[in-house]
Amino acid sequence: MADAELEEIRRARLAQLQQQGGPRGGPSGDGGQDEQRRQAESDRRASILNQILDPAAADRLGRIRLVKESRATDIENRLLMLAQSGQLRQKVTEQQLKELLNAVAENQRKEEEEQKIVISRRKGAWDDDDDLLDL
Repeated sequence: MADAELEEIRRARLAQLQQQGGPRGGPSGDGGQDEQRRQAESDRRASILNQILDPAAADRLGRIRLVKESRATDIENRLLMLAQSGQLRQKVTEQQLKELLNAVAENQRKEEEEQKIVISRRKGAWDDDDDLLDL
């Protein structure tokens, strides 16, 4: 029943977007279709995330989205990839989500460390101390 209700909500939302998107679609009419595609993709992602996330984990992910949208999107993409590859056997708990967040943070720290720039001076170049030796 939940899938049927969700599908009905999607149809109602799509009809609402079609009614609102008429004048804004512009002369080509592609603006409305793009918006519909984005909305359909967003609905599909939300549906999959609702299936794979425990309510507490979904709540935490929502709070992360409020603070940093890019991090939440990155985590969602990773979760969707794990779900599509069949690596998730059960719903992701809040603790598992925390572990995933820590792993992502650790990877970002390692990438930042690799990107550090080290400046080394050339030996034998002109230096102010060289002038003192000539005295």
